[in-house]
Formats: sequence, C-alpha cells, structure tokens
Amino acid sequence: MITEQMTYPVSIKGELTVPPARGWWLIKWLLGIPHYVILVGLWIAFIVVSMIAFFSILFTAKYPKGIFDFNVGILRWTWRVGFYSYQALGTDKYPPFTLKSADYPADLDVAYPEKLSRGLVLVKWWLLAIPHYLVVAFFCGGTGARYGGLTFVLAIIASVVVLFTGKYPSDMFNLVIGMNRWTYRVAAYAGLMTDKYPPFRLWD
Repeated sequence: MITEQMTYPVSIKGELTVPPARGWWLIKWLLGIPHYVILVGLWIAFIVVSMIAFFSILFTAKYPKGIFDFNVGILRWTWRVGFYSYQALGTDKYPPFTLKSADYPADLDVAYPEKLSRGLVLVKWWLLAIPHYLVVAFFCGGTGARYGGLTFVLAIIASVVVLFTGKYPSDMFNLVIGMNRWTYRVAAYAGLMTDKYPPFRLWD
C-alpha cells in the first residue's frame, strides 16, 4: 500500500547564515524595535480583518482574497523578524519592511483556498485548535510576544555556541525551524486561512 504525503498549505523557509556573527544577537532586541512597533499595529489589523473574513466564510464559503493576501503578509513579516531575532537567530541580514516576499533568507507562504467550510469556521479557531494551542504555548512560553518558550531558549543556546565555536548546531537549527513551522501552521489554521488540520510533527 502506497501512502501519499500531501503538502500542507502553509510553508516556511529559513536559510541559515553560515555563520551568524558572534555576539550580534545580544543587541538584536534593540535593532528589532522598529519592526516590533509596526507588527503590533499589523496584528491588531490581522484580528480585525479576520473577523470580516469569518463572516465572509460563514455566508459565502470564501476568504476574501485581498484580506487573505494581507494576512499572509503579516505572518510573513512576523516570521522574517523572528528568524532575524529570537525565534531562530538564523541570520544577521536586516528584515525588509514589506508584506510581500523579498530576497531574504526567511519567507512564508500560504496557499489560497478556493472554498472553505462554513461549519468549521465556527469551531476550528478555538475548539479544534486547543491541542495545538497547548503545544505552541510550550514552544512560545505562552506569550503573544513569542519569547520565553523552548524556541527562544534553544535559539539563545545556539547563539552562545556560535559565540564560542562560530557554528550554529545543525540539529538544533532544524529543531528550531520545526517548532516555528508548527507554530505558523497553527496561526494560519486559527486565522481561518485553511481547513486542513495542522499535522502533529516537527519535520516535513
């Protein structure tokens, strides 16, 4: 029996800069402030337009394409900043200020769904996603800021290793990327952007 593994509609890319500069990670919290300020406003907008999308899906089974692209852009921007800073510390290249894909070591994309379930939209973002919320809380420390959980701790440990050896441990990098992939898939599912339930796995 041959089992075909379907590609999940949410994908992230993270290409490690080899090696990231030693010690540069100590001030990235400061360098990231302009992005953090913008992202606060963007995530407020994400919540507002997702409510509009909720009613659109409920009555038409469609996620408005303009809102969808906007929200994908917010997830993409967030991931780029996270990859640069304390979600991965995988590059020293400063993130661009754009919602669109760019020439950058990190990227994110979500396949647009032509049709979504009117019934699932009522339960998937809270009831069905609860098991994933528990896992993601462990990865992210249970905070909206995404700092303090296992992902953050591993990124810091890896950067300390880089400080002394000049090398980011490849297995640790793959684990960090896997946890981020899981987190962003759950974010897109809870954001009503796909009906496909996120897999319980770190690796693709």
